[in-house]
Amino acid sequence: MLTLKLLRENPEFVIKKLAVKNFDAAEIVHKIVGLDKNRRALQVELDSCLAVQKQKASQIGGLMKEGKREEAEAVKAEVAALKEKSKELETASEQNNSELESLMVLLPNIPCDMVPEGKGAEDNVVVKMGNEIPDLGPDALPHWELARKLDIIDFDLGVKLTGAGFPVYKGKGARLQRALINMFLDINTSAGYLEVEPPVLVNEASGFGTGQLPDKEGQMYHANLDNYYLVPTAEVPVTNIYRDVILGNNDFPVKMTAYTPCFRREAGSYGKDVRGLNRLHQFDKVEIVRIEKPENSYAALDEMIAHVEGIVNRLGLPYRILRLCGGDMSFTSAITYDFEVYSAAQGRWLEISSVSNFESYQANRLKLRYRDADGKIQLAHTLNGSSLALPRVVAALLEDCQKDGKIVIPEALRPYTGFDIID
Repeated sequence: MLTLKLLRENPEFVIKKLAVKNFDAAEIVHKIVGLDKNRRALQVELDSCLAVQKQKASQIGGLMKEGKREEAEAVKAEVAALKEKSKELETASEQNNSELESLMVLLPNIPCDMVPEGKGAEDNVVVKMGNEIPDLGPDALPHWELARKLDIIDFDLGVKLTGAGFPVYKGKGARLQRALINMFLDINTSAGYLEVEPPVLVNEASGFGTGQLPDKEGQMYHANLDNYYLVPTAEVPVTNIYRDVILGNNDFPVKMTAYTPCFRREAGSYGKDVRGLNRLHQFDKVEIVRIEKPENSYAALDEMIAHVEGIVNRLGLPYRILRLCGGDMSFTSAITYDFEVYSAAQGRWLEISSVSNFESYQANRLKLRYRDADGKIQLAHTLNGSSLALPRVVAALLEDCQKDGKIVIPEALRPYTGFDIID
């Protein structure tokens, strides 16, 4: 959530920057500025009313002792009127603040200066490419056909048990999943990330803290009876560990990693892009989360990008890194880099990671702060990235590593799978 201070002091700057995200903020921003002005005026009036009320009330006892009953009764009447006015001002203030808060959460985060303008994915900027795209020849199979042929992923059984988008991994397919999760976690913990195992159900406050609510409730699975949400990403519970926390100046950096299954409704998805593992309702993902001082967050972002790139390189998959344009960024992000791997049999790029800096946007919602060297309370910066999301990694591994109908496991992964080939 953007700060009131920023909106109050630089409303036109906010409007201009949010236009990069193709978000017309003028009406909302001007309403917020007006409500904030009214909020402060109401507070001044309320404070004055309460002060006069207190001062008047303190006179009553003395007047009664002096036998000035009529004057005391008159002052009592004034105090009663002031109490009534105070209640009216408090009600008006609550209504004003409620409207203010409801508008504040409608504004997305401001994109940083490095974010290119653009409407959608076609305007994203490729900043780096790595590893050669394999030439598989005309007989190459897409991963869903390979999975069926090798009997390692059963999409039909998933439909029987739950529905489309919930595959069942079997035999070496299940072991491949476990191997990738363990490999990713080991790489992350070796880089200084603390492994945590969070719940996969979160409350509404957690969803609000990281910006999934009220923006993405239509994409989240909701357990209505308990008002819990299935996590769309480990970012939500892991970042919320530090909700309502004030860190010390020497507590940085905070680095955490977690594996969770993730759940997304993916409403409106259809067509060839959802075949096989391309788009699922339940999938496994390993996440990295960092909390940093503002002056260090962009250096941390560079470290996270290099870290994720290192994981992809260990797998030997062809990849590219994109800086997302304003129109393709998330609601909460200040800047995002996507990692995509090439799915050779499909002939298309598949997103496997997003690495983002949210600056103080999430921290403001989370009330995640720190005490600086001068003892002043400041908002921290939050960052997160997939390291990595499994389904499309598996899709690319199956397709790019196929040879004569078999899958040759990358060398770095073999200590975790316990086998070299899937046949």
